[in-house]
Amino acid sequence: MTTTPERSETLEAAEEQWLSPRDICAELHIPERTFYQWRVKHLGPRAYRIGRHLRISRSDFNSWLSSHLED
Repeated sequence: MTTTPERSETLEAAEEQWLSPRDICAELHIPERTFYQWRVKHLGPRAYRIGRHLRISRSDFNSWLSSHLED
């Protein structure tokens, strides 16, 4: 059985891991206040507002993190 490209993309989206601001802060060892300051300044990772909750996809977070790698 083969999967069509659109079905594969749908499965990938369904399997996406979602992180809360608290998860991001725990992973980076930073205060939540820093995360929210980054949001105000548009410096943090892309986030999605779902109802009253803020969520960041793991892939967006990883992309943002790799873009901040120093030489």
